[in-house]
Amino acid sequence: MQEGFVFDFLKFTQNERSVTIGVMSICTKTLRVRIKDKHAKVLARMAFEVNQVWNATNELTAEYAWVPIPEVGYVSLQTSEYDLQKELRPIREERKLSIGAATVQSVIAQHAKSRRQFKRSKLRWRCSGGSRRALGWVPFKTAGVKLVKGQIRFCGEFFCVWDSYGLSQYELGTGSFSEDARGRWYFNTTVKVEAKPGAGIKSVGIDLGLKTVVTGSDGIKLDRRYITDEFAQQLGIAQRANKSKRVKAIHAKIKNSRRDALHKFTTMLTQDYGAIFVGDVSSKKLVKTSMAKSVLDTGWGMLKEQLRYKAMAQSVFFDEVKERNTTQTCSSCRIIPGSSPKGRAGLRIREWTCCACGVTHDRDINAAKNILALGLERLVGGTPCL
Repeated sequence: MQEGFVFDFLKFTQNERSVTIGVMSICTKTLRVRIKDKHAKVLARMAFEVNQVWNATNELTAEYAWVPIPEVGYVSLQTSEYDLQKELRPIREERKLSIGAATVQSVIAQHAKSRRQFKRSKLRWRCSGGSRRALGWVPFKTAGVKLVKGQIRFCGEFFCVWDSYGLSQYELGTGSFSEDARGRWYFNTTVKVEAKPGAGIKSVGIDLGLKTVVTGSDGIKLDRRYITDEFAQQLGIAQRANKSKRVKAIHAKIKNSRRDALHKFTTMLTQDYGAIFVGDVSSKKLVKTSMAKSVLDTGWGMLKEQLRYKAMAQSVFFDEVKERNTTQTCSSCRIIPGSSPKGRAGLRIREWTCCACGVTHDRDINAAKNILALGLERLVGGTPCL
């Protein structure tokens, strides 16, 4: 494969994608701002009413799941979203709910979507109290919320927020009010923003790991200690002292630091590169092993999801390639030598020398280079990019 041909092809695809996205330069983005704590009681009451609607919907779907039919027996029936909304139309008057009809419809729609996703006729009940309490959630539609003098108006109530985005410059869309484990409430809404194509034309392969979360084919790295390891000692002290509030606070810091580090890194990638290729390592399989904690700390799924939607918004080509044997294969001579690290015992080997061509490799960078080569082969071989 000729290097000049590859990069000319990448430039062509980038220009073509920029023109295409230039016609549709509007994309959807989700904004999340925190609501001031003085509104927690009102939102908790609304969340309690949402749970009632959810449980009533769950009861109906469970009741209609198997219907006896003469001479046939019990037959499974899928209750449609429209039928459920028609059946639960009087629930607001019967239970004197303060949430609007649009919110009730949104709850029923989400219940139907979850049933289709998990292929079940009955879902878990949403508990409003006790140790198994469900976190608060109040969905809304576009017409249900409005920004009035810096406050969010919803169901006749006004909610003050810490507006870090400048919500007045956006047109608010559908979304929800959500509660975290510490009892803090957030306003989540979708907005339309203009997509700005990235200026990068280089390509990069990314190898996902545990100690080093991301290793690029050109040497860029994201170390895990910058994400969670700095809080490990604090978390252990709080857990041994049985300080539940402190434990929740530290977990929130870990979550926020992980999200912040991944957002900064993925933004840098989509701005500096025109094509990004990632190995298809499965975190779902690895969480069932002894490496579960390390796998969950890295946030591979979050990283891939951020790269996927940011690449789409900035006209960057993104693809996942099979990473089988990418660690064992020499990126210089493209063979699997006998000196390459193999199996679990080979996880300790961070550097190795190819016995065929004599090149010394960094384990992760070598794998990233192989991932990049596989991605470019797929791209030139006719993988559709639009």
